[in-house]
Amino acid sequence: MGADASEQRILDGRAWSDFCDALKRAGDVVLREGTPRDAFDRAEGYRYLSRLTRVALESFIEFADPLFPVLRRPAHETVKIGADNPDNYYQSAALCGEHDYRVRGSRGSVHYLGFGTYAGGYGSAGRRGQTGYLDASQLRIEPDGRFEMVLSSREQPGNWLRMEPDTSLFIVRQTFQDRKRERIAELSLERLGGVGGPQPITPELVDRGLQAAAAYVAGTAGLFADWAEGFAKRPNELPRFDPAIAAAAHGDPNILYFHGYWELANDDVLVIEVTPPPCDYWNFQLNNHWMESLDYRYHTIALNHAQVRARPDGSVRLVVAHSDPGVPNWIETAGHRRGTMCLRWVGAREHPEPTTRVVRLRNLSKKV
Repeated sequence: MGADASEQRILDGRAWSDFCDALKRAGDVVLREGTPRDAFDRAEGYRYLSRLTRVALESFIEFADPLFPVLRRPAHETVKIGADNPDNYYQSAALCGEHDYRVRGSRGSVHYLGFGTYAGGYGSAGRRGQTGYLDASQLRIEPDGRFEMVLSSREQPGNWLRMEPDTSLFIVRQTFQDRKRERIAELSLERLGGVGGPQPITPELVDRGLQAAAAYVAGTAGLFADWAEGFAKRPNELPRFDPAIAAAAHGDPNILYFHGYWELANDDVLVIEVTPPPCDYWNFQLNNHWMESLDYRYHTIALNHAQVRARPDGSVRLVVAHSDPGVPNWIETAGHRRGTMCLRWVGAREHPEPTTRVVRLRNLSKKV
């Protein structure tokens, strides 16, 4: 679709009406077979779509210009996508593989810092996946914590993050071990050779942006609904997730995921036991059906390696329950009866399988 066609779609209103119609169709994911049928979960589903719409409009309208990229927080306490990690501070920006970019920053003290470039999006056609990745351990950082990194499709000396001609997205993951004590890296992003400021808005930018935003809402909602429905076929289990699928969904290549689905009656408790391998970081978390992390601002819905109480042999028992069972490592359900769950570790070379079982609250052993 060219500039002339977009101008006509703006003039006659089709750009906006098509966007609204596409959003309406995206709502079908909340009602489709395999999703929860109670009003609570459906209400969360519609809130989820509203959140996706918010981030989609920011991504494809407000901050869509790769010539003047803006490093922003698309996923945070009230925008949650694909089992977002409560310990993460996410940032992202629009890129174009035809250009070179520079990141300047100060390392800070955050536990883990990773940078990725990606092609495609959840609602886009064609290839989707990672085009380059670096974490802080691979960077040359000055004694005062400062560093620079070039993002380019052509190899560069020093700190270089690979892009490819179809790269369109930059994602930063900053992972806390202790959010109260650690400082995030302070980062800036610029296109090399850029001068002046962005050009005025065009009909083509708005028309294409609205189409991309609607496709993102539908694509994201559909993708993770598919995942959740697949997990629900093995309730209260936590199997290893295919790394290739995680990579295609813009995952971190240093992370191994275990995804599952939990569903508990009032007096049920889900017990998860695992001996975590040596790794840089690991955590376990609860999400709702739509794969949004539960509200970690007010509830303990996740624990990481620095927060759990382990046994002398290094094994850990995690306990998912609706009310406090009076044992260590309680994960709150925060008013939910079902949802997805995720165990992840970063930088592990071994991947022991967790075991799960459901017991009655009164039968739960008080031992760690």
